[in-house]
Amino acid sequence: MLRSFRARVDAGESLCGDGAWGTQFMASGLKPGDAFEALNLERPEVLAEIAAAYVEAGADLITTNTFGGSPLNLAGHGLAEKTEALNRAAVDAIESVAAGRAFVSGSVGPTGRILTPYGDTEPEVVAEGFSRQIGALIEAGADLICIETMMDLGEARLAVEAARRCSSSIPVVATMTFNATPRGFFTTMGTTVEQACRALVEAGANLVGSNCGNGIAAMVELAREFAAHATVPVAIQSNAGMPEDRGGELYYPEGPDDTAARVGELMDLGVAVIGGCCGTGPDHIRAVRAAIDRHRTAGS
Repeated sequence: MLRSFRARVDAGESLCGDGAWGTQFMASGLKPGDAFEALNLERPEVLAEIAAAYVEAGADLITTNTFGGSPLNLAGHGLAEKTEALNRAAVDAIESVAAGRAFVSGSVGPTGRILTPYGDTEPEVVAEGFSRQIGALIEAGADLICIETMMDLGEARLAVEAARRCSSSIPVVATMTFNATPRGFFTTMGTTVEQACRALVEAGANLVGSNCGNGIAAMVELAREFAAHATVPVAIQSNAGMPEDRGGELYYPEGPDDTAARVGELMDLGVAVIGGCCGTGPDHIRAVRAAIDRHRTAGS
């Protein structure tokens, strides 16, 4: 029986996240813009296979295939009415694979809409959609909710607040995507790390951090900023470097050893969840797992 996610994080343990799912789907023939979430009902065995690969690699958290599972996102594929079914099916598809070995992390990504007054989508509509999605994930048995790849702090807060309305006790991780600039790290909407830490914790997040948008070196620097400003544990999930176009194919230049080489620095900064984002796969996570274990042993 797994100790609870909160118990392990609160004890100061660094947990190993999984890697990219979209990259794995595209390697199997899906295209950007496809409704990956449709697989939850149509081909759940694909999800189980990916989950099994990450469990075998040593991941402590397995992410559900629900990044685009809000009704606003699903509406673009004519699937909004299946919001609850698709999110529940995503948990079901990996629960038996993860059982007793890893936590099921309910993924919640941006809606793809811009909130008023800058865009045309009212906050209440976004909040209601997040509540539908997150409620279904919790009902199906997700161990935690991971709100990720957020660029608009307002939207990220709406998602965290929706999670808290659905459950006062479920652990909530909230990570945003930052860009490195000469003046420091900012989201595309201009949010700083300090601002994100303060607002997300006020909204009810138990962990804060960053995913996507940066390779491991920049993520270590981001982790330093989070360590300086966060009053809760930190989660970091880096890309396998920044993608390059090679003959019409995306290539990610950082291999498993490149990512694993910086894991000790993240652990020294107290990062609680260390995983991968775009371009990473089971081999990256296997290397991260080994690096976590080596660093823990060396420090004991």
